[in-house]
Amino acid sequence: MKNEVLMAVRGDIRNVAIVAHVDHGKTTLVNAMLQQSHVFSEREEVPDRVMDSNDLEREKGITILAKNTAVQYTGPLAAELNEPNGITINVVDTPGHADFGGEVERGISMVDGVVLLVDASEGPLPQTRFVLRKALEAKLPVILCVNKTDRPDARISEVVSESTDLLLGLAQDVSEEGVKLDLDSLLDLPVIYCAAKAGKASVNQPADGTEPDNDDLEPLFDAILKNIPAPEYEEGAPLQAHVTNIDASDYLGRLGLVRIYNGSLKKGTQYGLSRVDGSVEHFKLTEILRTQGLDRVPTEEAGPGDIVAVAGVDDIMIGETIVDPDDPKPLPLIHVDAPAISMTFGTNDSPLVGTEGKDHKLTARMLKDRLDRELIGNVSIKVLPTERPDAWEVQGRGELALAILAEQMRREGYELTVGRPQVVTQIIDGKLNEPMESDTIDVPEEYMGAVTQLMAERKGRMESMSNHGSGWVRMQFSVPSRGLIGFRTALLSSTRGTGISSSISAGYAPWAGEISTRQNGSMVSDRAGKASPYAMQKLQARGNFFVEPQDPVYEGQIVGVTNKPGDLDINVTLEKHMTNMRSATADVLETLTPPIQMSLEESLDFANEDECVEVTPESIRIRKIILDRDAWYKWNARQRRANQKNK
Repeated sequence: MKNEVLMAVRGDIRNVAIVAHVDHGKTTLVNAMLQQSHVFSEREEVPDRVMDSNDLEREKGITILAKNTAVQYTGPLAAELNEPNGITINVVDTPGHADFGGEVERGISMVDGVVLLVDASEGPLPQTRFVLRKALEAKLPVILCVNKTDRPDARISEVVSESTDLLLGLAQDVSEEGVKLDLDSLLDLPVIYCAAKAGKASVNQPADGTEPDNDDLEPLFDAILKNIPAPEYEEGAPLQAHVTNIDASDYLGRLGLVRIYNGSLKKGTQYGLSRVDGSVEHFKLTEILRTQGLDRVPTEEAGPGDIVAVAGVDDIMIGETIVDPDDPKPLPLIHVDAPAISMTFGTNDSPLVGTEGKDHKLTARMLKDRLDRELIGNVSIKVLPTERPDAWEVQGRGELALAILAEQMRREGYELTVGRPQVVTQIIDGKLNEPMESDTIDVPEEYMGAVTQLMAERKGRMESMSNHGSGWVRMQFSVPSRGLIGFRTALLSSTRGTGISSSISAGYAPWAGEISTRQNGSMVSDRAGKASPYAMQKLQARGNFFVEPQDPVYEGQIVGVTNKPGDLDINVTLEKHMTNMRSATADVLETLTPPIQMSLEESLDFANEDECVEVTPESIRIRKIILDRDAWYKWNARQRRANQKNK
């Protein structure tokens, strides 16, 4: 007869993740929870979305990195649960975009339950399905929180019904895959109605477009404490602390963010670190930092259920386990879905390399070191060698995640070239397969035909269509990931900026054939120099420019987009011959159409197969991979001959 394992409970802790589709209000809700738990002093000015600490997160209005905070709950329910000193709620704010799925998987590995946040108007969207499925696979209890009930177009009852149907449908899928779920508890789903911006929550359903009938978030805290289980641990078991994230401190060096499952950590003690390869390295724990609100404070000891930052190992990695060196029992590595999109990151070899500023990072060694550092903290990407010694293939979950990496490197002073996004294919049963996406598009009714045509060109197949009677139509498509590269720009153009597209991975399917995504050709500079107003005025009938007068250009640089298919070589540096006659076009600058300003993501979407994006701290330029025009024409002729042979 086996000895029964004695499980103990830490009643003074709750570990919960807030998961949702992008822009449904996760970070705003965490803000309100921090304010109402008196983390900030009354005189302290609290910024909006205080958890979005990264500059890119603030600019784009999305969460990119999973982050945790600690809310100290001392309300009336704490005494009822025999914790008069209060209960610490560790809250993990996860990204809502599927491209940052690795962050979601890491966040879910730290917690014992999730709060699923759904917009009262938009309802569940593809990323809602993604994060909810991850929670069910981990057998975590779910609390449904319907946010933004005060939106004028709120449809609260329908959203609750859609969310419940989604939950039960996913539960059935996960059960069929062998994961045993408690379906009865899913049927008894706790629902909270919330207006996060106003800091209000209630268990009573408000009328559409109105705020909840309660002035604080107490019902949400109540639901978390009653429905999210307290951490359990095995009494007397050896230490198991899972590394789920990486951070850094100016004074302590690299920090590992760990969730302790069994045992306890003490400052100054010797422990073992179970590596990814199975080896165990001994180290001395030099510091333990506990989270209080948004700050980390030193502590001498941490026990089961705690989420703390530890220092002592310079090269600690995500997925490793801190163990008892005398009885090491490592936890499984964090599983992350396979990458679907790749881009080539290489050194900048344009004629303008290094000319725009001092201290730019230009060499292949610097670039490779930076990509290696990204691998440490980002479990979602892979870096593979290419045929060139100064270029690497970087694979990730989506083009947004890789574009964010390139943007971060640009801001850190790197100069590089980034290739057009490509899909990561697989050979399945001897056939070439490519990644597919399930794409949900919301558009006004009058643009339904335009969107359907756009998707048909990209081999998209409509799965469903629904009309909520508000003048908007929701269409769901199954489309190859290739077809969505550059799709967002085309959607905004076709719908006058009103279309909303959200996609999520839908596995692999046989190669769908050739997809032509760009109808217009490139205007290519055929020589180096400075763009002249005279030449631009003569040429602007041919298309739209990306450059301004007096901008430096070089041979092979894409300086604009043509009105017709096919590339056009132009001399954008042509100057007017000087004469002693007064010019009728002296004010030529006033007649030029302003140039198109494109972000890094838009530039990557625009680039063709034979083009790449030059990224520097000061500029973003699109260029041909082969700059010499004669060499490019020879290469293009070889490609055409090869394609004709394959047909």
